[in-house]
Amino acid sequence: MKRILLGVLLASTAMSAQAADLAPRPYTKAPPMAPVYDWTGLYLGVNAGLGVGRNRAVHDLGPLAISTHLQPLGAVGGGQIGYNWQTNSFFGPIVFGVEADLQGADMTDNRTNFIGALQYNQRLNWFGTARGRVGLVNGPMMTYLTGGWAYGNVGTTVIQGGVPSAFGGGRSGWTWGSGVEAALGGNWTGKIEYLYLDLGNRTDFIGGQALHSELRENIFRAGLNYRIGGHSPYVPMVTANWNGLYLGGNFGGGVGRNRTTISNPAGNLAQFNLAPNGFVGGGQIGYNWQAGNIVFGLETDFQGSTLEDNKACFFCVPGASVDFNSKLQWFGTVRGRLGYAVGNSMFYATGGFAYGNVQTALNTPLNNFSFSNTRTGYAVGGGIETPLPLVNLFGGPLFGPNWTSTTEYLYVDLGRSSFNIGGGPNVLTTGAQEHIFRTGLNYHFNMPTVAHY
Repeated sequence: MKRILLGVLLASTAMSAQAADLAPRPYTKAPPMAPVYDWTGLYLGVNAGLGVGRNRAVHDLGPLAISTHLQPLGAVGGGQIGYNWQTNSFFGPIVFGVEADLQGADMTDNRTNFIGALQYNQRLNWFGTARGRVGLVNGPMMTYLTGGWAYGNVGTTVIQGGVPSAFGGGRSGWTWGSGVEAALGGNWTGKIEYLYLDLGNRTDFIGGQALHSELRENIFRAGLNYRIGGHSPYVPMVTANWNGLYLGGNFGGGVGRNRTTISNPAGNLAQFNLAPNGFVGGGQIGYNWQAGNIVFGLETDFQGSTLEDNKACFFCVPGASVDFNSKLQWFGTVRGRLGYAVGNSMFYATGGFAYGNVQTALNTPLNNFSFSNTRTGYAVGGGIETPLPLVNLFGGPLFGPNWTSTTEYLYVDLGRSSFNIGGGPNVLTTGAQEHIFRTGLNYHFNMPTVAHY
């Protein structure tokens, strides 16, 4: 009898422990399973955004030359059509696709001039691309790379001594970029994307002078797609919980459009662009508050930068050249974020305070001058944040459910600063306006409630 009672007691204890193990626990309860999302099918859509060129122009003036960057800036917008094929791989679902788009553009630069005797105007009127895409899928979210053929119309006008000379027309080249696309509900998806366009080099002649141009455009845009047909129109199973503290790192690239002027009491001697480009990388920390689908947040980040332009010069021959160098050495921001959560994804706008260190050097045959200061200004932008794909490697997931990825565009304006050149009457004034596209990883200390695919 004692043995029976002891056995019953042990069994009761085991059942109680098992029942305790089955009790719900905070942040560990599995969310509902969602149907497998299939990106296969035809889609069409629209997009809008911003473009900035970094088009180096070298004007041979006989024995001397001028080297600067013409940087048409303005809005872009248009439409796209494409087709996706989804398949499985060792890393999980992968999408292969093709896409074509045609864009109107209002990108212009009409402020570059030298002593009133030379003025340069440049405009990108329209462009298009035909590209392949390959994306890594995490349910109703896809991170992708893209590349292919590009074409467009770039016109340049040089006014020399009051006489205009116009060049340009259709150009073709290549493009590459990256982006994130996420489902919004039904057959609708939204995306944020960066494209780099290389429309080739050209040489035009003004009398006996040659103008060598490199045509390079940076496009930052957001888009909306509607998928026609398909097997799994998206119905969000659960809205992710974005509340709480997060910490992460990021990496990306940027291009500056730093309007620069040399002036004296008699007026402007020159207006031109310094165009630093390169990589950025750093870390961020933030906190989110969520009310239904609306997410409010605060985020601060600090970035190292390799953005530099060392190609601008006047006269540009040994012994007579006046050379310029512009660097963004580091920057940081303190921003608010306002987001809208759709299923697992959050689309957000962001803006706030920015600061950074800008260094400008001016080297002449007689003296070298260097100016460095920490400037303040503002930053605005937007992005998409989504859970990381649970890629299986060696039998287990590469990332856990606390990890998310973010892809965003930031415009950082650090204002203008003026410096006296060597105690004389000439003053150098430079702006610092940077366009940043970056992707990051965030670790959320409260595990987000998300549906797994």
